[in-house]
Amino acid sequence: MSNELTALLARIEELDPATAKEIGRHIELLQSRREFGLNFERHMPESVALTGRPISVGDKVRFLPPRGEVSADSDATWLVTDITGPKSKRIACLVDPKTKDEADRAVDDLVFIADFRAPIYPGLISTGKVERGGDKPFHAVINAENYHALEAMLFTYQGQVDCIYIDPPYNTRANDWKYNNDFVDPGDSYAHSKWLAFMERRLKIAKKLLNPSESVLIVTIDEKEVHRLGLLLQQTCPEAKIQMVSIFINPASVARDGYFGRSDEYAFFVMFGSAGARPLPLKDEWVTSKGRTHRGEIRWDLLRKSGSSPTRDGHPETFYPFFVTSDGSRFHSVGDPIGVGVSRSDTSPPPGTFAVWPIRRDGSEGRWRLKPETVRKVLAEGCLRLGSINGENTPIYYLAEGERKKIAEGFYDVLGNREDGSVITDSVEVSERLMVPSSQWRLSSHDATQNGTRLLLKILPDRKFPFPKSLYAVEDSLRFFVSAKPNALVVDFFAGSGTTAHSVMRLNRQDGGRRRSVSVTNNEVNDQEEKLLRKGLRQGDSDWDALGICEHITKPRISAAITGLTPGGDPIAGDYKFTDEFPMADGFEENVEFFTLTYENPALVEVDLAFERIAPLLWMRAGSEGRRIDDRCDTFDVADRYGVLFDVDSASPFLSAIEKATGVRVAYIVTDDEVQYQSIAGQLPDGVESVRLYESYLRTFQINTGRN
Repeated sequence: MSNELTALLARIEELDPATAKEIGRHIELLQSRREFGLNFERHMPESVALTGRPISVGDKVRFLPPRGEVSADSDATWLVTDITGPKSKRIACLVDPKTKDEADRAVDDLVFIADFRAPIYPGLISTGKVERGGDKPFHAVINAENYHALEAMLFTYQGQVDCIYIDPPYNTRANDWKYNNDFVDPGDSYAHSKWLAFMERRLKIAKKLLNPSESVLIVTIDEKEVHRLGLLLQQTCPEAKIQMVSIFINPASVARDGYFGRSDEYAFFVMFGSAGARPLPLKDEWVTSKGRTHRGEIRWDLLRKSGSSPTRDGHPETFYPFFVTSDGSRFHSVGDPIGVGVSRSDTSPPPGTFAVWPIRRDGSEGRWRLKPETVRKVLAEGCLRLGSINGENTPIYYLAEGERKKIAEGFYDVLGNREDGSVITDSVEVSERLMVPSSQWRLSSHDATQNGTRLLLKILPDRKFPFPKSLYAVEDSLRFFVSAKPNALVVDFFAGSGTTAHSVMRLNRQDGGRRRSVSVTNNEVNDQEEKLLRKGLRQGDSDWDALGICEHITKPRISAAITGLTPGGDPIAGDYKFTDEFPMADGFEENVEFFTLTYENPALVEVDLAFERIAPLLWMRAGSEGRRIDDRCDTFDVADRYGVLFDVDSASPFLSAIEKATGVRVAYIVTDDEVQYQSIAGQLPDGVESVRLYESYLRTFQINTGRN
């Protein structure tokens, strides 16, 4: 039982011992029934204040504090029952749902309160773009409360995301994150519980975005919540493989009285389906032990089994002959297992060949590593090789599954074949090793001071952001999972300064990829700036919002990274110094568009009166590339990657236009008639997804999306 409950029961007991005893009995009963696993108070409901969102009848609102004051004269949540007065001086009639008290307040002095239990109907307003990438798809930066942005992405990306990288609040410092519109202090006895509730809601929706067959969720954290986060991830993603990596981020370490200095943080890799860390060419600094690694040439292993159980006894299925041509130049065929108790001398090789057996150095009979059916496939792929000819003792080498995979994935190029049919491959640079590293990352490039804080100051010289990640640490984390996916979709819904998007652009530059990133961040100011701003401003004022994270840091950082120019128009000083080296002023050949999330009236959506706000979501679902259809018309429109049929009477020319177009992925059909929709959808070309508007959109946000 918590200290707070114990104290409350003690106070009750002074007034009414019998009631206190009964309450205590019920508390003990509830505690005895708690579920196994990670238990915490889920603190429902969670809500957020959305400044700038227009106020309408039926909305939940709170009072904004007068300019220059910290708090309003009431923290109650009110319900808007009516709005009167001219547009410039609108007055809201309010009622307190709990007390039934009534009040009037200027609409400009109210802020909309979004309760996470209620469905939202999102739209997007474009607030600008940067285009330097030609026909490449657009990255997106969304100014929004991330819970609602995740809900919006259920419509655009459910089951399609390749990688989610997040750096959530660490719950370490006072006033570094908000829960229910208030900063949470680590001294709060419910700080851990609030943090877990906050994270669980978002992780449940994020999991729905990930491709279940192959994707990864990467979450960074420090020691304050590392153990709880590990349990939460296991509880939320029981089907995934989960591993934690320690990343050395501060060579100087953070000195703390009575504690060891902190110099690292942790990254959880939650791998779904077939996802796994991919071997990459890595430099020697990645090697933290003298374990077996390979450099240079591809590794040919002896096919004869060594180590445990290396003999024929007990393994008749792997004792069989290879037949080699008499001149020893090539394989002729693979024989079958000869069976238990049968002498190998009883086997007659085909004419013009001799038999090779797995004979050990001491002359005893060994066995092969692979069964005949497998070894025949390996032979056909050119992955068996003859050693020095020595009769039946001739050694045979093979490429193990991991080495064959390196060829398939392009780490090694096949240059030709030897006389025996085995493949000839090129070499990996001798300064690198093709490997998956250990779980201890101790690299100078991951220094968050040099390659996070100081790098960001070069990009945004007059702006500060607390504790940005090392650009190269994020890049490395992504690289192990998306290097072989040139069209990967990467999401970060705690985008902060925009390091994840920056890393994705760097990866694209290295291999010509067309990866996309979606970065979500709110526009809150930090607690120190808030104290200064409250002297004459309040949230929602333009001068206040200009200093919010999204407007002041995220958008200008990503814009500057692409253009190579600081917000002041000067070339960014310095070079990127990592796997590649080039001036930061060169920028990137990438495109990005900035959006603000809106909250739409479902009644207007349903009657096709909110298309302009929905349009960016349709474009993003189709791949965020090419022309966007921003305005509805009377018939239909077909863009580079999708088309919208506004009037089913125009279905015939619409289908014809879709057929003639190249690269169309999605066809949106606006109709409230299911039969009409199915008839048109059935005539679409293969490979074109059909989506019914606005039924599909509305259904996405009416279903439960992880609320509890």
